[in-house]
Amino acid sequence: MRALILSDIHANLEALTSALAAAAPFDVLWHLGDVVGYGASPNEVLDLVRPLAQLNVRGNHDRVCCGLTSALGFNPVARAAATWTNHELTPDNLQWLRDMPQGPQTPEQPGVTCVHGSPLNEDQYILSMRDAWAPLQQMTTTITFFGHTHLQGGFSQKDEDWHEIRPKYATRNEEDTWVMPIPPGTRHLINPGSVGQPRDSDWRAAFAIYDTEAQEIVFHRVPYDLTASQGRILIAGLPERLAARLREGR
Repeated sequence: MRALILSDIHANLEALTSALAAAAPFDVLWHLGDVVGYGASPNEVLDLVRPLAQLNVRGNHDRVCCGLTSALGFNPVARAAATWTNHELTPDNLQWLRDMPQGPQTPEQPGVTCVHGSPLNEDQYILSMRDAWAPLQQMTTTITFFGHTHLQGGFSQKDEDWHEIRPKYATRNEEDTWVMPIPPGTRHLINPGSVGQPRDSDWRAAFAIYDTEAQEIVFHRVPYDLTASQGRILIAGLPERLAARLREGR
C-alpha cells in the first residue's frame, strides 16, 4: 500500500495540485492538519482534500479559522489570514472544519498514528531531539506522522540509538525524492513537511509516501506555480509577507 501523507497545506492550491500530481498513484491519503490559514484558496483546497482523504486530523489553524478557538494567540499576520479565511469559507466547509477530529488518529494500517503537533499534545512543536524524546518513549505505534513545524524530516530510535532525520536532495528547483528505509525494531516520528508553506529554506511543496510493502518512507519535494499562489494572496488583500515568505521557504 502507498499512503500519501500531507500536512500544512495552508490553502495553497497551486502547491497542493502539484503535490497530488507528483504523488500519483497512491492508495490512501492521510491529512495531518492545517489545511487552511495563510493562503488565499481555502475553499478550493478543501474541495480537493475532502473527497480524497481517508483520515484527517485538525490543526491549530483549522480550529481558529473555523471559530473553534480564538485567534488572539496568533501573531498579527496569522490572525489577519485566519479572520479573512473565516469570512471566505462556505458554510459546508466551515462545518467540516469544525467537525474534523483531534489527534491522535489511527488509520486502518496497523502500527501507525497520525497527529498534527505531538501525540502528547496537538499544539506542541517537535523541533529537536529533546522534544521528540517523550513522544518516542510513549508512542503506542511504530510510526507517528506529525506536522505543525513545517520542517520535513523527523526522529528515529532503536534501543539506545537516536537519530534526527533530514532529507538530502540533489536539486533545489526540480522535483526530487529521498528514500528512508524502515529497519526492524525502530520507532519513528516522521514529518512529511509542509505542502503549502515550507520553513526549511526550500520553497518546493513537501510531502511523503509511506510504502508498506517496501517498508520505506519516500520524502518528496516538487516545484509549483509560485507566482500564481503569491498573486492570489496579494489580490485577496492578505498581508504581503504571506506571499513573500513562499519564495523564501521560511
